[in-house]
Amino acid sequence: MAESIISPGVFTRENDQSFLQQQPIQAGAAIIGPTVKGPVETPTLVTSYSDYKNKFGATFTSGSNSYSYFTSIAAYIIFQNGGDTLLVTRVTREAFTPARTAKSAADTSTSAISSSAELSAAFQPAFVLETISKGANQNSYSTEDSAGALESGSAENVRWEISQRNVNSGTFTLLIRKGNDKSNDKAILETYANVSLDPYADNYIARVIGDQRETVLTDSSGAKFLQVTGSYSNKSRYVYVAEVKNTTPNYFDNTGNFKPAYTASLPIVSSGSFGQATGTLFGAGAAYYNDITVDSNIQGIPASRYADAIKLLSNRDAYLFNSLIIPGLTAEMTGDAASRITEVLSLANERGDFLAVFDMVNYGKVNTSTVTGEAATFDSSYSATYWPWCQVEDPDLGRLVWVPASVLMPGVFAFNDNSAEPWFAPAGLNRGALTRVIRTERILSKADRDALYSGNVNPIATFPNTGVVVFGQKTLQKRASALDRVNVRRLLIQLKSYIGQLAQNLVFEQNTIATRNSFLSQVNPYLETVQQRQGLYAFRVVMDDSNNTPDVVDRNQLVGQIFLQPTKTAEFIVLDFNVLPTGAEFPS
Repeated sequence: MAESIISPGVFTRENDQSFLQQQPIQAGAAIIGPTVKGPVETPTLVTSYSDYKNKFGATFTSGSNSYSYFTSIAAYIIFQNGGDTLLVTRVTREAFTPARTAKSAADTSTSAISSSAELSAAFQPAFVLETISKGANQNSYSTEDSAGALESGSAENVRWEISQRNVNSGTFTLLIRKGNDKSNDKAILETYANVSLDPYADNYIARVIGDQRETVLTDSSGAKFLQVTGSYSNKSRYVYVAEVKNTTPNYFDNTGNFKPAYTASLPIVSSGSFGQATGTLFGAGAAYYNDITVDSNIQGIPASRYADAIKLLSNRDAYLFNSLIIPGLTAEMTGDAASRITEVLSLANERGDFLAVFDMVNYGKVNTSTVTGEAATFDSSYSATYWPWCQVEDPDLGRLVWVPASVLMPGVFAFNDNSAEPWFAPAGLNRGALTRVIRTERILSKADRDALYSGNVNPIATFPNTGVVVFGQKTLQKRASALDRVNVRRLLIQLKSYIGQLAQNLVFEQNTIATRNSFLSQVNPYLETVQQRQGLYAFRVVMDDSNNTPDVVDRNQLVGQIFLQPTKTAEFIVLDFNVLPTGAEFPS
């Protein structure tokens, strides 16, 4: 409460200006690539490696060998290095569809069946579930053996069970179980108790589990977007309700008694599997790791299948990320791979809020001139490249595999941001050490590193007693400026993201001094903290009558100008050792 000033005296007042500024929404990395399971061409956020494996899987078997995709290796490294989020967009070699609930085998609890109508209902389920994950590996459809196991059940798919049924309340309990469990040793993933088929009830099955699915569509301009159908958001991580065949609207009459006509609609105590999904993970002769050479066989997938996923990520309002990789595609590939890289680069330049990391050459191309020759065809501060390929231990297979440098870099960015700030260089011994790398395809000499860095290729160097280190931070911009360095580009991405979020709150507000001052009161303190944290030498923000003249205001525009002096990094350390004669005085 303000103190009244009537008679003379000294008055003390407090102005609390120590409020912490709201931090920007943190955006992590994004990756486009194949996965073992999961939704197809639907950008999906994961928050840990276990979350990633639950949604997208890890390893698979082709013939007599087991493999994992670059996607899962990159995800593991990101989260091990302190990353918080990862946006995964799955691509597949062909059209994939979800699995649907198959007909149940009548449960041994035949006492639960009281009429022939209910017996028929056991083989004609009242509702249909579909798996969120797509692909034939979601099919668990098969009969149970004597132990209650499904022949086609696996750790990557699921099965279902109606474990309880209550005619008096019109409810039942649905279990989602792991596909490779047994009836006498159940692995229950999700339990939905007391759900009903009454569309007017709060416990209606579609409302409780969710019934939404997303489809990739194309508008008249060729833009890709996701069309969401269904009324209720998905609560289950594994399935959604695709159809309710037999509803029980207003299950109770006016006296509070259930309507006998609806009892046959309730599912009986039974269990079943899923089937009818299409789409296989791999074809004959699929190429993995260092065997990838052509754009038609990138981990068994043609580069053409990446096109829709890239277009979907153009929606910056829906998908926020600060770096993007498409490991497996290289600049030296022709045809569709070259088109996809061009599309990603165009997307980066258009969005202006992420750094695209590309690989220039396939494994086995060990001449630095080949790498720099490919890099010379690019010119953008929103892209960067690193070389050579590296050998790492696959976290799930436990064996050594070769991966391109792009697989490792989002993890380096995550460690850099976690231990310092985005505007620090993600390179050098302090923040660029690749501790999970066993060795590089080629050990680079000083001359090699000079040749690569002159060609805007960031070397991955190997030093005795130190290990493998990212030893460069150039973007692919040819013209010399502050933005030819990764740390400055990432600084601008961070600042534009935060200040852009603040500016969203000004849209449709009154174009007055009060509105401008409100904006300045939030931006200036934030930039001051960036300056204190070594991101800027100096800055100035102008949003006043000088750049918001009457004609600007009449056009319904609000203009702000932000002047920045980014901090530079010390990449070239020059130490002069001066040998002086005896008795000479040292310079002051």
